[in-house]
Amino acid sequence: MLLQVSNLNKSYGIDVILSNITLQVLERDRIGLVGVNGAGKSTLLKMIAGELSYDSGVIHKAKETKIGYLAQNSGLQSDRTIMEEMRAVFSHLIEAETELRDLEMQIADPALHDNPKRYEEVLDRYSKRSDWFREQGGFEINTRINSVLHGMGFGSFSPDTVISTLSGGQKTRLALARILLQSPDLLMLDEPTNYLDIPTLTWLENYLRSYSGAILVVSHDRYFLDALATTIIEVERHAARRYTGNYSRYIELKAAEYEANLKLYEKQQDEIAKMEQFIQRNIVRASTTKRAQSRRKALDRMEMVDRPQGDLKKASFMFEIERQTGKDVLDANELAMRFDEPSGKLLFEHVSFKLQRGETIALIGPNGIGKSTLLKVLVGERHPSGGTVKWGANVKLGYYDQEQTGLNPSNTVLEEVWKSYSHMEEARIRTVLGNFLFSGEDVLKKISSLSGGEKARVSLAKLMLLQANVLILDEPTNHLDLFSKEVLESALLDYEGTLLFISHDRYFLNKMAERIVELTPNGTEHFLGNYDDMIEKKNELEEARLEAAAKLVSAGKTQSAEAPTTYEKDKQAKRDERSRQRKLEQTEQLISTLEEEIAAFEVQLTDPAVFNDYMRIQEIQAEIEKRRASLASAYEEWEQLSE
Repeated sequence: MLLQVSNLNKSYGIDVILSNITLQVLERDRIGLVGVNGAGKSTLLKMIAGELSYDSGVIHKAKETKIGYLAQNSGLQSDRTIMEEMRAVFSHLIEAETELRDLEMQIADPALHDNPKRYEEVLDRYSKRSDWFREQGGFEINTRINSVLHGMGFGSFSPDTVISTLSGGQKTRLALARILLQSPDLLMLDEPTNYLDIPTLTWLENYLRSYSGAILVVSHDRYFLDALATTIIEVERHAARRYTGNYSRYIELKAAEYEANLKLYEKQQDEIAKMEQFIQRNIVRASTTKRAQSRRKALDRMEMVDRPQGDLKKASFMFEIERQTGKDVLDANELAMRFDEPSGKLLFEHVSFKLQRGETIALIGPNGIGKSTLLKVLVGERHPSGGTVKWGANVKLGYYDQEQTGLNPSNTVLEEVWKSYSHMEEARIRTVLGNFLFSGEDVLKKISSLSGGEKARVSLAKLMLLQANVLILDEPTNHLDLFSKEVLESALLDYEGTLLFISHDRYFLNKMAERIVELTPNGTEHFLGNYDDMIEKKNELEEARLEAAAKLVSAGKTQSAEAPTTYEKDKQAKRDERSRQRKLEQTEQLISTLEEEIAAFEVQLTDPAVFNDYMRIQEIQAEIEKRRASLASAYEEWEQLSE
């Protein structure tokens, strides 16, 4: 057992946050920590990590257990370069490697051979440090760093990039990369999927599934929790409850548990009612009073079953429209966008797609491709470098900005909504805000003091009151807890207008999308269905491509001497990609082989038959240096192929 938490309590003044929390974490556990915003999940992680005190209870961990904790949106603050920061994780190994190089120089020095006792001491030290260095993964440092940086989306970044020049989201991703390289026995992550695009999310899931330690993760990403978690701990009403299985299984178990407890409660209530009726009818009759008194005693001794508490109060809303649009809602044609026109960086080009009344379309693509910029072009907040945007008849746009730039920080919640809809009565505004979980004094909170989830609910309240017939939503599930996401999904599924949205929430994409437009630097790709349908279609296309390529090879067909068509160019690009992948795999294998050979030669240096042979030591040192030079070249080639 790595960690045991027993009867943990935490309050702020009279406000109870957590009460009698008990949980344990075993080796290789994959635990998802879920609950509404404000339930105390982050507080619990901070107390386990030692960053926050608790009122009472016990947190026990073995002395040798290393805990790594990454707080929510905690970007890496450093003046180092990316590579310097990542290599600092392995400072103990780098120091050991420096010592090994120094010992090798001593071993190769003829003067040391004149002192046999000192010579044997140096060889013994070298042998032990070399074995320790190899066991601790010293030969895989660069491979591990490059692999994690590539997976976390830094493959195209120069290793010499100074961290302080990165964006907030990039610093957060880099902090996650660093803690993954640290490989603690217990990895605690608070909302690690924020700021990650879908390819990075997929890589992270695969990496964490094979992680050697235990994982305790707070997440509102249901797809991520389904893929990773084998246990769910729910924090609700200050208490924690454990469920075996992933997120979907937890939902099933919780519903079944509620139904079973409700039946048990109702059965006992029926039994109590019958006993009370019997007592009332028979207590005054001499012939039956003893039986009635006996029933009364039994009733007094009965252990009462509490009525099971249902779900916590959820936000409740729906999106209505004033009137329908025409059939053709949007025609985006050959859109392009550059920064710092006319010769600035090209963000995207050849973007064309159409929207028709009632459609629900998802816009996806990697971070930095320009998805949010494209939405701003569509709603008129940015001007495209090329192309046209044509909206249909009777279109009333509603735009949700993931950055919440439309909110005034100095307003209260009530003022923010009421100023946008000043024709409405205060009572109506308060009722709407109550549906979004702002009740009583909550409506007097300043926007600047709200959490990300609270700001999102304010923006959604304003959007609901707009009664727009076309909704343009940029990451609408960001900052929302699991319950709020489900309410939003229900409201959008019932929406009678047209919907275009950006999301990296694959669960949300699966539930909402009827068609997916994937944004690329050279245009768009279109897929019918939801996210899983798109992945299946991509896999089918790849299999068909490989089959076609195999048939061409077996038939011995050669490429036509005529000018290459677009299809042929595409085939060539894919051949080049396969070639790159093969070279990458070969280079990784070469790196592994060279590292093993270096390790084997270093072991030879500790052999008594060798360390008395000065000439043989010189030969081995030369072989080691030759392979180190080859290893450096291999690493350089690996980095070029990984870009």
